[in-house]
Formats: sequence, structure tokens, C-alpha cells
Amino acid sequence: MRPNLELLDGRLVERVLGEAFELLLDPGVRVQAPEAADLLAAAGAEVRGEVARIPGSVVRAALESAPRAFALHDRSGEPAVRYGAGVVQFDPGSCGVHVLDPETLEHRSSRSADLVRLVQVAEMLPEYAAQSTAVICSDVPAAIGDLYRLFLVLLHSARPVVTGAFTAGGSRAMVELLAADAGGAEALAERPRAVFDVCPSPPLTWSAFGGRNLVDLARARVPVQIVSMPLAGGAAPVTLIGSVVQHAAESLSGIAIHQLARPGSPVVWGGAPAILDMRSGATPMGAVETAMLDVACAQVGRSLGLPTHGYLGATDAKVVDAQAGLETATGAFLGGLGGIDLVSGAGMLDFLLCQSPEKLVVDAEAIGMVQRLLRGIGTPTETLAVAAFAAARPEGRFLELDETRRLFREEQRIPSKVIDRASHQAWLDGGAVDTFGRARGRVEQLLAAYRRPAPAPDVEAALVAIVRREAERAGQGEPAELPGLPADVAVGGG
Repeated sequence: MRPNLELLDGRLVERVLGEAFELLLDPGVRVQAPEAADLLAAAGAEVRGEVARIPGSVVRAALESAPRAFALHDRSGEPAVRYGAGVVQFDPGSCGVHVLDPETLEHRSSRSADLVRLVQVAEMLPEYAAQSTAVICSDVPAAIGDLYRLFLVLLHSARPVVTGAFTAGGSRAMVELLAADAGGAEALAERPRAVFDVCPSPPLTWSAFGGRNLVDLARARVPVQIVSMPLAGGAAPVTLIGSVVQHAAESLSGIAIHQLARPGSPVVWGGAPAILDMRSGATPMGAVETAMLDVACAQVGRSLGLPTHGYLGATDAKVVDAQAGLETATGAFLGGLGGIDLVSGAGMLDFLLCQSPEKLVVDAEAIGMVQRLLRGIGTPTETLAVAAFAAARPEGRFLELDETRRLFREEQRIPSKVIDRASHQAWLDGGAVDTFGRARGRVEQLLAAYRRPAPAPDVEAALVAIVRREAERAGQGEPAELPGLPADVAVGGG
């Protein structure tokens, strides 16, 4: 038996979808990408200026062609992230602009070396099914920033990647990079290694770069997560259910554009909704209402048979403290109980602005607890307890039983030393180190044990050549002049 959380009943889900379809017709959706607008118009939408009024028939046809399940693959070609399979998986949050300095506890601009460090730590933690392009690299020119972040992840990780492009057409070179890693465009389509977050702009708008990337990625058959971001009370209705309706309308319009570009291309009902804190104007990602929005939005997507994604497990705290633990664990558990296929957000602080390797290792412990909860209580023995009592004898010698030695690691999740279960005296004798101090030690241990799962030399050379070419096109010089490359990567040659 698996625990499950649903916040909407069936009739309310139907009302959500019904009103979302109404919004697609009136007021309609602003579509600023000509390619996307042309596809909608050809399918029967009324397009006037930037506004597309999308009939329900167009959306329903798109929902029919969207795959119900697919997988992201690791470098070896094995499925590693399974969408639509009823398995909850986690990855680090994306696109922070700061990192937490573990020495000073200051937030500083993130650089390529910080991204590499985050990737290496996540690679060593089995709780993360995928990597992410976790931070913006301030020491890399913006013109090739998205491409270069993906490049660094591919050099340092063998896992699938959650990424994104934030310029019109920016996904094309990134897809070329992934194809080189996979062994060609056809191999990439058959065994995709990355999923791209593509975000509508609230309310009800597809920007030029968002709509263009939807079309380009669909035609390349590279998976897309439509990450709608309604802001309850700011750029969405103040009621949680009103924001869920807006999320549904934005997601449905994106699926229509995506499937019109190429029916059957994999797409995910994703999301990063939030509330607006009326006291400060902040967008708290650690608020319970934000988590409730994620769970409810995913429930709507699941009712349509679609794979789901949500942004949970982050915190608005500025350091890895009690607030960070409270908000992160609450979000991770609600995402797990909500059955969301891929939960992004681990490692993030300060409204998703800051990443921390130390928080990644603490969050991995929370994720491990979620995973244990979702396995539920099984029945691994023939009798539930009678045989164990007979074997333990009246003295209750359960510790000596073969089944105790055989099953305790299955029944219990054994945490790392980040979690302190020693006595108070033992804790004092060990230096009275707090959770953040233990996390710092764990990060250093993981980095010391990390070994780069390098691509094959010819693949690595192809990756370097693509990045060099794009850097030259952007007038930024060669990758040899850019930071973050492993020392053993060859960057010479033409």
C-alpha cells in the first residue's frame, strides 16, 4: 500500500479543466513567436495580432498525441528517469545566480567552478536521479551561457540532465550538443538524455523565445517540461484554485503548440507556481501554499494521463538552518505524496536565487526519507510476527535472528553521518558539530571520492568543437579561454 495525497476531488478537477478551456478562448493566449502562432492558426485557432483564441478541439487533439510515458537515459543508454511510471524522482534546482559560501555564509555570484562542484556532489548522491544546470556561470559570456552550462554538466556527469534555453533559438546548439553526446540526432530522439524546461510568462503568454523553443524542441523530439509559473495574487488569481486554473490553461496552450510542431514528441505537465507574500512582495517557494499549488497542478495533469513535474524542496531561508530544513522537508514530502514524477528544487535557498552543495547533501537525507515512506510497509516474511516471536524465544532475542540481519537494511533507511543519531555525550565528544558542519564535511568527502565519468574521447572532442564554434560565432573566443573545463579535456585544434 502506497500513501497518496490528492487536494482536489474529481468534480473540482473537471471544473478546473473546463474553466481553463474557457480561458483559451476568452481572453485567449498571447503568442509572440510567429512559428507558434502560425501553427495555431493553421490548426483552426483565431489569431489576431499576438492573441490566439484556441478551440478545445485543437487542445484535445494535442492531448491525444502526447505520450503518456517516456524515460530520460544516462550516458550508457539505460533508462534513469521514468516519467509516467508512478515513481517519484528528484533533481537539484536550476538557474541560481548565487552560491552560499560555506566559510562566510555570504551569497556570491555563481561561477563555472561552482557549477562543477554542484554537479560532482550530486553525481555522488544516489538520491538524485538527474542532474541540472544548477547555476548561472557569471564568468561565462551570456551569449553562450546556456550552452556552456549544459556542456559542463555533460563533461562531469553520466546522469540525465534537466536544463533550459533562455533565448529564442537557443535550444538548437544545445540539442546539437546532446546529439553529439548520444551518437546522433536519431539516437538522441530514441534515448533522450535531457529534458528542457520551457516557461510561459504569466498570465497566459508565450514569449518569443518560449514559443520558439517549444517548436524547435518538439521537432527535434527532445523532451520538454512546460513549467507554468502562476503567481497567486500577483500574476494570477489570489485564490489557490484560480492559480491552478491559470496553470492548466498555460500548460494546455503549450501542449497544443508543442504537439502541432510534432505530434508524439514527449512533453511533461510541469510547474513552478508560487504565492505572492503580500507583506514583502516576495515569492516564497518554501510556503506550504506553494507546495499545495504544485500538488494540485500535478493532480490535474495526472488526470489527463500526462507525466508530471513540480518545483518543491527549496527554501526561502538564506542559510542552511532550521527554516531551510522545515520548508525543504515539507515540500519534498508533499511532492512525494502527491506522486509527482520529477521533483526539482533541492539545494536551493533564497527564493531559488542561491544554490548550496551543503544543502544538497542535507536535502538528499530528506529525499531518502521520502523514498522510504513511499515504499510503504511491506510483508517480507511469511508471517507478520508470529514466526519471529517463536524464533526469538521468551527472552525476545530478536537481535540475534537471521531475519534481523537479513532485513534491517531493507526495513530501515540508514542515513549518512549528516544525520546525528549518537548520544548527547558522543555528540559532545565528537566536537558538538551542527548539521551544517556535518554537511560541509560530507561535501568534502564526496568531492574527494568523485571520479569524472568522462565521455569517450571522440565524443568529448565533438562537444568541445561545438562549444568552440558557438563561442567564435558569438565573438567570445575559444573554450580554452573559458573557465570550468577539466584539466584532462583537450581544447586545441580547429
